[in-house]
Amino acid sequence: MDQVKNFFVSRKDIAVRLLYTVFFFIVFEFLKTLQIFLSCVQFIWALATRKHLEPLRNFTDRLAVLSYRILRYISLNENRRPFPFTEFPEAMDRAESVRFDEKNG
Repeated sequence: MDQVKNFFVSRKDIAVRLLYTVFFFIVFEFLKTLQIFLSCVQFIWALATRKHLEPLRNFTDRLAVLSYRILRYISLNENRRPFPFTEFPEAMDRAESVRFDEKNG
């Protein structure tokens, strides 16, 4: 009888995970569109001022980390639910700054 109970519990857990996965897939699609839009804004800003907008750069970096976490969750490579069920991710450690010169190959 215990095995039957465990069988149904695990199916329920899988179904709940599937619902979260569908939710996060929709969130991921929204984030992808937002990331494209914000990248365009960043390039327009860079063309106008010849430098990047640091707060926007930091925010889009955090969005990229969130997108990565969502992809890991929906592909069953991570059990921890992403934001809004956990804290919003921090920006990655950037070793170098972005440059716009010909030596940047």
